[in-house]
Amino acid sequence: MKIYFASPLFSNMERIYNADVVSRIRNQYPDIEVYLPQEQGDINDKSSYADSVMIAKLDTQELLSSDLLIAVLDGITVDAGVASEIGVAYQAGIPVLGLYTDSRQEGYDNKEKIEALSELAESQFSYVNLYTVGLIKLNGYLTNSEEDLINRIVDYK
Repeated sequence: MKIYFASPLFSNMERIYNADVVSRIRNQYPDIEVYLPQEQGDINDKSSYADSVMIAKLDTQELLSSDLLIAVLDGITVDAGVASEIGVAYQAGIPVLGLYTDSRQEGYDNKEKIEALSELAESQFSYVNLYTVGLIKLNGYLTNSEEDLINRIVDYK
């Protein structure tokens, strides 16, 4: 089995987080191959050069040869590359496990938070693009914890 791990990869924080989650996957499932784009030096060594066609070809080839896409949805918005990868996976029939850990989803039943929704610009909740989430739900699963995500991989083996 091969997993493609889609996540933003441009800050130290993102790269460290990605490496940590992938390490945990590899430790729990040593027989599974995980493709982590930031480890692909040919296109993601930012001190070097890779044009858009090189990046699109290599990452799409890796994605289409995968059995499962893990997609991290965290951030101000879903990363554009991750959203593209979700679309490619959906079209190719590759299941997607989405990870959305935004803490603003906590307290969803808090009366004050719900009442604040009627005030302009006072939403206490985060927003994630519904089209992107819908593609995940049509052919996969959405979770809010790394532990649950890692444990659900076995459902796709």
